[in-house]
Amino acid sequence: LKSVKDDKLDVDQRAHYHLYLLIGSRDFQLTVVDSRDNRCLLLEDFKLASTSNQQEHLKILQRLFEAHHLLQAGFWKSVRVGFKNAQFCLVPPQLFNAQELGTYLRLNAQFSPEKDELMYYKNIKSDAVCVFAAPKVVVEWLRKVYANAKIGFIHQSSALIEGVLKYAERNKNTLYLYIDRFVMHIIAIKAGKLVFYNRFEIKVFSDYIRYIMHVMQALRLKQETGDLALWGYIGKDSPHYKEFYKYIQNVSFGDRPRYLKYGYVFDELQDHQFFDLYNIHLCE
Repeated sequence: LKSVKDDKLDVDQRAHYHLYLLIGSRDFQLTVVDSRDNRCLLLEDFKLASTSNQQEHLKILQRLFEAHHLLQAGFWKSVRVGFKNAQFCLVPPQLFNAQELGTYLRLNAQFSPEKDELMYYKNIKSDAVCVFAAPKVVVEWLRKVYANAKIGFIHQSSALIEGVLKYAERNKNTLYLYIDRFVMHIIAIKAGKLVFYNRFEIKVFSDYIRYIMHVMQALRLKQETGDLALWGYIGKDSPHYKEFYKYIQNVSFGDRPRYLKYGYVFDELQDHQFFDLYNIHLCE
């Protein structure tokens, strides 16, 4: 769907590059960042065919990798993979026990011990621990593909939370929204601390406003004085933005992360797109 490549990208410099991948059930994104100056050198966005099981999904990813000029290359400085799914939960660090991942996750999602690998990632800024499930066949395959690189796995929520906390250091919004494909993420920050995060699957258009109003009521936020920062697959002329503006007048689009650098070729991308992908960089 999108492909942006900086002229400074040099495949022979992979030992200095971070490779970030974001895998969903119907989409896949990647970006390459130079560790020496934090410059984004490549960003690509793919739509994937619908699948009914993990093996089919794996075969689609394998075909994509085989046809790609960089994805199967080795010797990256690091590889970080984010998974986009509903199989996750956030655990306060005081209550976390690495031996109880299944116990935590069962409170919030279904998973298969035979098909899913349970993982966890301790968020840096929020201090919460994200416990999540990832398709075992995909994880094992990626470990083989990148056997010569330092590889790490996270959940999409960690990239969004860490990115919003960083953004909130200089922007004080009431709520932060990320509109994904048929999914909406809502994040609330207060005094530099994470107070709310959830992921909502959208089935009908009215769900957007219903969930936003529900969260604002739960957090005792007022429509008249509240303001939203938006990222994702949305534009000023989109029905989403117009609908949000009916209910909450202070609606603005968030920026790209400022800790990264972007060449002029990235001007063809809107600044509020791919916020989750960029912020994998914060998840060390």
